[in-house]
Amino acid sequence: MMLELSVGGALGLAVGLALGAVFFGGLWLTVRLGVSSRFAPLWFLLSLLVRLGIALAAFVWIGRDEPVRLIAALVGFLVARSVVLRVTRTMPPLPYGDAAREASRGA
Repeated sequence: MMLELSVGGALGLAVGLALGAVFFGGLWLTVRLGVSSRFAPLWFLLSLLVRLGIALAAFVWIGRDEPVRLIAALVGFLVARSVVLRVTRTMPPLPYGDAAREASRGA
């Protein structure tokens, strides 16, 4: 019984970490690329729908039979948020506005 709980918790934690990395990494990428896009509202909306769809489907799947796995997945999701925040703070900013357009043309 105890082994099942620890294996379920480890699985939930691993899924939560991966899911959080995808969700918050995708959010970071969306903001980074979306601010200089001509279609920023569409970019942000589609990103939100895809990220939420993936996250909700994964949480339903992982927590369908055991609440321990769901709780572990939520903890992993929040830990991944902290990791993504820490990693992305060290990234240099992208150029904005006219500078971004010139950089994308290779000028």
